[in-house]
Amino acid sequence: METAIAYLGFIISAYAVIANDVIQTLGTFISSNFKVKWWWLWLFAISILTATLFYGWSTNGGDVSYGRLNTIPLPEYMEWWYLLAPVILLIITRMGIPVSTTFMILSVFSSGVVIEKMILKSVYGYALSFVFAIIVYVVITRKLESPFAIEKLDKNKKKHYWLVAQWFSTGFLWSQWLIQDFANIFVFLPRQLALEELLISLAVILLIMAYIFRKRGGKIQEIVNQKANTKNIRSATIIDLIYGVFLFVFGNLNSIPMSTTWVFIGILAGRELAITYFLNKKKIKYTYIIIAKDLGKVNIGLMVSVAIAFLIQYLKEL
Repeated sequence: METAIAYLGFIISAYAVIANDVIQTLGTFISSNFKVKWWWLWLFAISILTATLFYGWSTNGGDVSYGRLNTIPLPEYMEWWYLLAPVILLIITRMGIPVSTTFMILSVFSSGVVIEKMILKSVYGYALSFVFAIIVYVVITRKLESPFAIEKLDKNKKKHYWLVAQWFSTGFLWSQWLIQDFANIFVFLPRQLALEELLISLAVILLIMAYIFRKRGGKIQEIVNQKANTKNIRSATIIDLIYGVFLFVFGNLNSIPMSTTWVFIGILAGRELAITYFLNKKKIKYTYIIIAKDLGKVNIGLMVSVAIAFLIQYLKEL
């Protein structure tokens, strides 16, 4: 029964985490490549996922989380209530709310000290990514994000160079996100996986990825689609590059898990604010509302995850 609960938890978590977080790394990629067959995008994404997974497994003694589960041990007994977190995350994902999967999943298995460190790192991540995005877009908005600049790019015969650049930036970002969020996906499984366990779990993930790409991201993809110029290849490339660099630098400062959702929302917020300020100040109030709504949505996940963690601790005591 414990084994069944663990694998069921893994499957639900894998779907919920990937479906909820796909907008962070592949959202702009899906938006700007809407004319490309979904299975080409899927093949590109799973090749990087497979390489990143096997590299982490082989270099960390079977640990695919890159050390991010070292402070979060597997429970001695896997009871049914541990499934509450991924099930609730699955429901919220189907509603199109971009909550933090790190808080929703890992807080259930973590101590209070670890949860506090995760929250602190995520809050810093949101604030720093917000400021970082504003600084970048203050410099490039007029030259690269204005209607004139977008129209000029669309008419440029060398536009395919940006297409190649976007696929490279997406690959880099996707690998950095996976290093951060493999912990959320594999938290229900042993901390050191045997080869057969690795292959089975990989097969499950690839099937989930195929379904999500077939659906072009699902409901949560709307958060990316409503942002300025996200279907433009150059804009999507810049977003992916900024996010990937930030995860590479800030996310790897230590092995404490953090919410990549908070970082992504912070980057989109800073970007949208800078673009609106320089190109359309009349809509600045509307931009504030969008930023507040997105931040409110991710805070829902934080509150729900903390509540679930306390509920599970209560059930364990009983």
